Amino acid sequence: MDEERETLQRIVSTLVNKNDEIRNFIDMLNHTLSNLQVNSFHAISELNEEFDGLYSVLHEMKESMANTIQQEEARKIQALQLRQCSCALENSEELLELAVRSLDIKDPVELLEAARLIKDSVTVASAFRLSLKPKVSDSMTHMMVDFTLEKQMLQAVKFLPVPKAPEIDVAACLVADNCITMSWRMPEEDSRIDHFVLEYRKTNFDGPPRLKGEQRWELVDYIKATQYTLSGLKFDTKYMNLRVQACNKAVAGEYSDPVTLETKAFVFSLDSTSSHLNLKVEDTYVEWDSTGGKSQEKIKGKENKNTGQNPLLKSNRSNTASPKRSTNSPRASARGSRDRFAGESYTVLGDTAIESGQHYWEVRAQKDCKSYSVGVTYRNLGKFDQLGKTNSSWCIHINSWLQATFSAKHNNKAKTLDIPIPDRIGVYCDFDGGQLSFYNASSKALLHTFRTKFTQPLLPGFMIWFGGLTVTTGLQVPSAVKTLQKSENGLGGSTSSLNNVA
Repeated sequence: MDEERETLQRIVSTLVNKNDEIRNFIDMLNHTLSNLQVNSFHAISELNEEFDGLYSVLHEMKESMANTIQQEEARKIQALQLRQCSCALENSEELLELAVRSLDIKDPVELLEAARLIKDSVTVASAFRLSLKPKVSDSMTHMMVDFTLEKQMLQAVKFLPVPKAPEIDVAACLVADNCITMSWRMPEEDSRIDHFVLEYRKTNFDGPPRLKGEQRWELVDYIKATQYTLSGLKFDTKYMNLRVQACNKAVAGEYSDPVTLETKAFVFSLDSTSSHLNLKVEDTYVEWDSTGGKSQEKIKGKENKNTGQNPLLKSNRSNTASPKRSTNSPRASARGSRDRFAGESYTVLGDTAIESGQHYWEVRAQKDCKSYSVGVTYRNLGKFDQLGKTNSSWCIHINSWLQATFSAKHNNKAKTLDIPIPDRIGVYCDFDGGQLSFYNASSKALLHTFRTKFTQPLLPGFMIWFGGLTVTTGLQVPSAVKTLQKSENGLGGSTSSLNNVA
């Protein structure tokens, strides 16, 4: 009995679920039916608009062509000179009548005078200056039309087909100067294509785009040509997926096969864990804060008072790397493994080390910035050391406190740079080639070059006193810098006595 009841309960539960599924399906069908009716109404409305527009064009063409025929008729009527011919005939008939009457004159003198007058009149008569060949014909065959082809075209009018997927020309695509130029073509000519849509997204996955775990697609719409350049990009991932679709007036076609282009660039943030306490550090911005150290000391004092721990012991513990933290990556090894800068070393470092390759980043100083340095250093820069004053750091230094000075520094030696101080400074580091160059980021004019042999990983370094610095990363080495590097390397030689072979 209980077993039968359980069986019935399962049947009831199954029927309830099935009924719910059917109800949901019916609701979906009703919703689809409603949308179908609305969309059909819109399609018919658009069809009527298109045909009304076609009728309007045909009517305007008819009016225009009929007007052209009337103008041609008026031109030919004027060219026929019928009125001038009638006047010439009337004048000729009058002369004829006068000449016939003159034949009846008996007096020889009077006859001679009459003949002379008639002769003079005939000489100037318009009838003898009038061409009796028509200037125009009565034909209007050049104003006839034949709409046979147009009728065939109209009879062949069909609903708009879905555009085919474009084909991306990978060989013509270009990645340079933080810009991506895309080029594509249609597999066959389609005059009904109205525009194209380009979509792109960043990724660190080298291969076909994945459906999950990726950033959303960014969209550029209404591209009229078959080429487009994405500019001003920040390359903070290794690759970028791109795809294109064609659209006519009614519908968008299928996407092209996506392509994956390499967008590798040097990306780093400022390491706030080891920066000087008088520096307020964000991701890519550092600002002088005269109260930073005092506020931090107050916070630490409260913590030490509450915990009863020796502040020196606590400091030593904080500088010990956690066993759970991975230190395999350059970024991880750069963070949390050193003391904070102190004293007059108002320094902050990048959190990612350079161990090979060519890299580029830019720095912009605030207008009220009094003193700052931009360069690179080995990890062994001491907590009281300043950029450019050790044999393991290289920088250019700007001081605007009393009078503007611009210099290159290394191993506690300075070389004055007798050139204008730019608003933005570009830093180019060729680790393998042993070269560190600084550029005017706007004009790409070379400011200074250090040549050495780097024997340890490098960290971007920044010193600032009063003001702020904004760092821009994710930049490719600009083409202009590459060209200048080829030219400079071709010339050879040293650009400064500060250059050092470590």
